[in-house]
Amino acid sequence: MGGGGGAWLIRFVHPPSMDLVQGQNGWGVTYTSTQICALKGSTVDMNCTYRYPSRVNDHDTEVERIFWYTKLSDKEPVDLRTDSEYSGRVQYHCDKSDCTLRITDLRESDSAEYKFRFITNDPRGKYTGSPGVTLTVTDLQVQVSRSTLNPSWAELKCHSSCHLPDGSSYIWYENGQDISGQTSNSYSGSFDSTDSYSCAVKGHEKFPSPSLLGPWGVMYSSTQICALKGSSVKINSTYIYPSRINDHDIEIKETFWFTKGPDDDPVNLRTDSEYSGRVQYHCDKNDCTLTITDLRESDSAEYKFRFITNDPGGKYTGSPGVTLTVTDPPKLPSVSVSPSGEIVEGSSVTLTCSSDANPAAKYTWYKKNVNPDLQPLSKEPQIVFSSIQSSDSGEYYCTAENQLGKRTSEYIFIDVKYAPKTSSVSVSPSDDIMEGSSVTLTCSSDANPAAKYTWYKKNVNPDLQPLSKEPQLVFSSIQSSNSGEYYFTAENHLGKRTSEYIFIDVKYAPKSSSVSVSPSGEIVEGSSVTLTCSSDANPAAKYTWYKKNVNPDLQPLSKEPQLVFSSIQSSNSGEYYFTAENQLGKRTSEYIFIDVKYAPKSSSVSVSPSDEIVEGSSVTLTCSSDANPTAKYTWYKENQILLQGPEGIYHFTSISSEDRGIYHCKSENQYGENSTSLFINVQYAPKLPSLSVSSSGEIVEGSSVNLTCSSDANPAANYTWYKENEDSPKASGQIFTITDVRPEHSGNYYCEAQNRKGRHNSTLYLTVVPYLLSVGLNF
Repeated sequence: MGGGGGAWLIRFVHPPSMDLVQGQNGWGVTYTSTQICALKGSTVDMNCTYRYPSRVNDHDTEVERIFWYTKLSDKEPVDLRTDSEYSGRVQYHCDKSDCTLRITDLRESDSAEYKFRFITNDPRGKYTGSPGVTLTVTDLQVQVSRSTLNPSWAELKCHSSCHLPDGSSYIWYENGQDISGQTSNSYSGSFDSTDSYSCAVKGHEKFPSPSLLGPWGVMYSSTQICALKGSSVKINSTYIYPSRINDHDIEIKETFWFTKGPDDDPVNLRTDSEYSGRVQYHCDKNDCTLTITDLRESDSAEYKFRFITNDPGGKYTGSPGVTLTVTDPPKLPSVSVSPSGEIVEGSSVTLTCSSDANPAAKYTWYKKNVNPDLQPLSKEPQIVFSSIQSSDSGEYYCTAENQLGKRTSEYIFIDVKYAPKTSSVSVSPSDDIMEGSSVTLTCSSDANPAAKYTWYKKNVNPDLQPLSKEPQLVFSSIQSSNSGEYYFTAENHLGKRTSEYIFIDVKYAPKSSSVSVSPSGEIVEGSSVTLTCSSDANPAAKYTWYKKNVNPDLQPLSKEPQLVFSSIQSSNSGEYYFTAENQLGKRTSEYIFIDVKYAPKSSSVSVSPSDEIVEGSSVTLTCSSDANPTAKYTWYKENQILLQGPEGIYHFTSISSEDRGIYHCKSENQYGENSTSLFINVQYAPKLPSLSVSSSGEIVEGSSVNLTCSSDANPAANYTWYKENEDSPKASGQIFTITDVRPEHSGNYYCEAQNRKGRHNSTLYLTVVPYLLSVGLNF
């Protein structure tokens, strides 16, 4: 006869499956298995995982109650822990979002659909995982197949409607003794009709099948049953009998249960006034179940099953029977909280557990989901928090127990209120923040009740005008101007907390550029000059310098933020620009003109026309100089100023021979001066020649005389001497010498001066005095 005590930890289930119960908006329950088959008397675990949105209507969602159920009362689910049929046989093991239901000492009446339900702090936040888990409870049975040729030979089979694990090993018992060597689920041989047989799964010997007795017998599912006063109980039996005796078919005439009277003349329970209206028989084939409702302590007794056949001696009672004990356990304990109002962190709080019980109950306190191994918090009627903390929030319950039974209280939720004490900020997206993208800052704080949030930007709102009063600060298109440090305050009626700063660094391509020049005044050749570029960019830009129209192949001048001229030259004048570039883009600056100032240099003078200058012609002298700013010019001739002005041009409308000479031009600005000179060679035809005779007195015959001719001419003149009335020239050259003067030399002589520009002549008269006359005259 199988007992009902102990715990069978093996679970016989259908092949695993995942049945996801989909919920809307993040609500749902997932059962590990939706179909479970287990043996009567064993223990079964039903597992689920539940989920729910972390926030609903701007409030954090918290789970306030979780439980399993099979029945409804007034359309509301009944927590299995409060169902008397499961009293002492139900445990919850819940951690975070996982919850396991364990039912021990399984009964066939436990076959049902089990559902998990959780209730949150949201008014509509109740959710049931449906469909649930269908549990089928069955037991081991010994099935008999008899031989028609040999009535003593039979095959016994250990059978269960559950799918047992492959490779299960079995134990067979004969008259309660282990039959050595029999490990399969079948056993065959010749059997004595007076022997009893049963089977069990190896490792779980405490839960054997009901015994099978020879041709006649009664087997009870359990021989010891304990039930609560006022509850219902089912007592099961299976009976066997020979199909034929003395060539007559055997038929059942009557079956009933009894507690009173001898085994050979018992009193049918249905006729016992003490059980009137409380007894039902449910018999099918060889199975018969007794159901007693509204149990009383007086129902505690040994119950036996009896069947009577059409054979004169065919009466059989299953003895010993099933012992039923009806107990009156403690009343459902109640829990009170002191103080009864709002519970604030740091205050003193007392939980008190009480129950109507006789004898007096012993109390044990637990916290839901905190003690998976059910280690108690206290074994006193009161649990005292001298300075309660937020970590003490949660659901508490107590058990009240005496020798008649054990009851578990409803959950009581302790909600410890506290000011905000932690704060954090998350940024989405979490990687680099690009200008123009959408960015959301989300704040959170550990506070109860939930905090209200206010956003600020550091050093931007001196009057502390908030940016937002929502948990999220949203930038639909963030700009570089939004870069900076942000913080928020979290506040409830118990206090206020300010978060740490979070720096928002908005990345963007270069978008503005500028150049500074040092020194900032006039730039003088030879001085040190620095061009410094800058650009508004994040990350910082890299710079490259160029000079306009100088680098056709764009060879850079520098790749530094500064372009330095240690001794700037006039050749460095021009337009400069730079490029600013980071990984997000590139920008080219405006041009900046560098104007290098310097004293006149490389001065030059020119004359027009540039070939021979002829007297009377128009002549222009031009003076030029490389200078910045433009030079002023002054023309000199022999230290006499001829002209001053910015043009540097001196003009002769009709140049004369007197203009011949050296001319100087001075180029001058505020940074210095430079001079250069030019010789002007004016060419002209010979002027009227002048003639002279070497002798100042009379020219005496036989003497020697020099006639000299000179003329102002450029180029120098060539001279030719002629005597009047003679065609042939007398001499050439500036001096005409007559060595032996004769009277016939007297006469007019003229000298012709000529060059390539012209000719001119002059005449003199030469008188030769005869020698004697000259001598006579001397007397």
